[in-house]
Amino acid sequence: MKFFCIADEETARGFRLAGIGTYVVEEPQQARDAIDNIAALPDSGIIIITERIADWVRPQVEMIRMEREHPLIVEIPGPEAQTPGRRSLRELVESAVGVSVC
Repeated sequence: MKFFCIADEETARGFRLAGIGTYVVEEPQQARDAIDNIAALPDSGIIIITERIADWVRPQVEMIRMEREHPLIVEIPGPEAQTPGRRSLRELVESAVGVSVC
């Protein structure tokens, strides 16, 4: 199973450096197309998508979550302001690996 990231350039760059396939999107139609392309792949396992971009295509994200076993869609905070009450990406990484990330 492969990982993919749908995000802005800044976020995608970090995932690309980690060897994850990325789709840089700047508008809702690009996000819809990226999700369709990834979901059509037989080995797609996880789609990592920023909250803002997921909000652009919320009905499509929810449809995949409800109707398909794969790919799993995981929303992460992007570089813009995060959703109130959610932990930042740095906090998520620090809690996952147990090391402070500066």
